[in-house]
Parts: sequence; C-alpha cells; structure tokens
Amino acid sequence: MEARKAKDFKIFAPHLEEVVTLVRDKAALLGQARGLTPYDALVDAFTPGISTADIDTIFKALSRKLPGLINQAIEVQADRAPIPFTGKFSVSRQRQLSLEVLKALGFPFDRGRLDESEHPFTEGVPGDIRVTTRFDASDPFSGLLGAVHETGHAMYDLGLPVKWQDQPVGRDRGLALEESQSLLFEMNICRSRSFVAYLKPLMDKYLQVSGDEWTEQNLYRHLIRVRRSLIRMDADELTYPVHIMLRYELEKKILDGALPIADLPEAWKRQSGTAAEHPADQRCGRLPAGHPLGRRAFRILSVLRPRGRHRRSAERGVARGRPSLDAEIAAGQFGGILDWLRENVHGVGARSPSRTDEAGDGQAVDGRRVPALPGSQIPGSAVSAVALPERPSNNFKKLQAQLRNSVARRLRTTA
Repeated sequence: MEARKAKDFKIFAPHLEEVVTLVRDKAALLGQARGLTPYDALVDAFTPGISTADIDTIFKALSRKLPGLINQAIEVQADRAPIPFTGKFSVSRQRQLSLEVLKALGFPFDRGRLDESEHPFTEGVPGDIRVTTRFDASDPFSGLLGAVHETGHAMYDLGLPVKWQDQPVGRDRGLALEESQSLLFEMNICRSRSFVAYLKPLMDKYLQVSGDEWTEQNLYRHLIRVRRSLIRMDADELTYPVHIMLRYELEKKILDGALPIADLPEAWKRQSGTAAEHPADQRCGRLPAGHPLGRRAFRILSVLRPRGRHRRSAERGVARGRPSLDAEIAAGQFGGILDWLRENVHGVGARSPSRTDEAGDGQAVDGRRVPALPGSQIPGSAVSAVALPERPSNNFKKLQAQLRNSVARRLRTTA
C-alpha cells in the first residue's frame, strides 16, 4: 500500500525480490524431487497435469488471433459506444445491490459474508467462506462484477464433496478449473442480455438511477465493451487473456533470473501494448497485478488461461440441459445452473479430471485429456478404495527440511 500511495515501484521491489528468491529455492527443490523443471513444478502444484508445453501451445494460438480481434472489436464498438455513466454511486448502495445479486446466485450468507478489500479475494474453511470486493464510486459495475467473480470461487469451494474432504479425491481439481467457475459467473452469466434484464430493476431500486444511460441496451454495451485496461481484474473477456500471457512471460523470466526485479517496470512497458495502454504511473499494471504479497507466493497466473475452455464447456453443458436458461436468468432464477454445477463440477472434487469437459462438450483443455491425479479414480462410490497420491521415491520429509532450512537462511540474511 505504501508503494501504491507513493507511486514508487522501488519501495515494493525488495519485498518482491525476497518472495521470488524463496520461491526459486522451493521450485528448484520440488523440480528435483519430481523430475520437473522449476517452473513446471510450480505449475503442477496449481493445476496437476498441465505443463509449460501445454500452456505454450494454447498461448501461441491465442497470440496469433487476439491482437487483431481486439483491434477489430474496438473499431466496431467505436460506432456504438455506450452512453457513459455520470455522477457518483455510494458504496453503501452498491453493497446492497451486490448482496441482493449474491443471494440470488445462491451464496449462503449463513455460512459466509461479503467484505471490502484493496484486491478482491476468496478465503475460508469448509462451511465458512469469505469473499471481498472493491467498490468504485464512479463505476457501478466494478464492485458488483468483483463480488460475483469471487462468488464463483466460493460456490465451487462450498460445493466440494464434504464426505471426501479428508481425502485427495475431495479436494479441488486445480486453479484452472476453479478460475473457470469464477469467470463462468462473471463473464458468461453476468455479461449476458438475460442477466441485464434481471439486473436493471435492481439498479433502479438500489442506485436510484434513471435516464438513457440506464436502459438495458446501454447497460449491456457497457458490460461487453472491449478496451485495453491497466488492471487485470477490470479487463474484458478479450483483453483478460492477454494480461495472463504477459505475466506468464514475465514470470518465467523472473524465475530463471533472466529478468531482475528492478527491470520489471521497463519490461512491463515494452510488452504490455496489446493488453493496456502504458501505465500513467507505477500504481498501474504491476503493483496490483496479483493477490496480496505472500498469499499464494508467486501465484502462477499462466494456469488461469485453460480455465476459459473449462468455462465454455460448462456453459454449454448447462445450456444443453436447460432450454429455458435465458428466461430463468432474466427472472433471477439461478438454482438450475447451481444444481448442474453441483452435480457435474463442484461435487466431483478431484475424482475425474475430464468430467467437466465430458459433461459439457467433450473437448479437453488442450485437445487432449488432462491426466488423472494418481489414485483419484474411484470405482463407483467406493471412496475407501482411494489410494493416497503416489509420490516419487524421494524422501519428502528430507525435502521439507531442506525447504525450511532454505527459508531460515534467507530470513537470517535479510534480518
């Protein structure tokens, strides 16, 4: 926060350098133990079965298509730009609106709550989940979409199979699938015409607004507008993956030492043209790029991109079984969507990695089936037959001791 207020990346850099150094040590040890490159070892921890080779294949295809598509969308939309919102929208009214929408989506406020933070996030334990968002008095959609995005995370976490929660099969399938759930809520449901039909009366009620800028057509144009943005969490569906690809390339260079932390601002400027205009100051783009420092220690953003295909597959699966889906959304009835997700995605846990694609449209994330977690296939409901995931022959207690000693050494040298 100090660095953001001062608009000075140099204040933040030493703290980031310390985290990166520790993660390099962790990645090297994990890679050695698992027979993987250091970066692949980190990727595997977030989404088992996905490698940098898989990610490179996806990103190579996207990098050929997205720049032209973004330019084309911006050009087309320039002739039908939405009427801008005017005035300020109190945080208290925006919060009331968000609470109403989250209740309709199925968020259980008897087992969770909505708060505010500098960067939206979801945390909790089974049966007690907390989501946060950040409201902007000038933008009535920013806080709402942030809250809905985090609700997608929360509903996935709450829907994991309780009876298997102490076994590997009962955990989440990985960050890519979890992110697909948050983006399904934010991008697919909440940016649809049917959702706007549901939302407009609520905006009239809670924000007390009226006029041409508040018609359903104008609200919809705001939600689908494509524009280069400075902040990933505010990006639209076309520029969002470019933010991810940019950070992926920078992450790899930072981890292998090719990009010193001190040079990150200039590297960002050189590579960020497709996703965003160059930042006006150092609060933009780099400092708020990830979650709070240390939350997931060098969060591997690259595994977020495969979530797009998981998300589209889930969307098609929901729609296939519910021909009245648009009418249900317009009426604020989201129970059918949640029921399908509970049965086909949330409640499956880590049992069957390709279940989401099979239930949706049968397409794998990268054209192939993602390999199963060792021991995650269960015959019928014979949960007791699930074996613990197999590990390499390396002594993991020794590995843990090496990690602890590495951290201790770093702390002593920085004390």
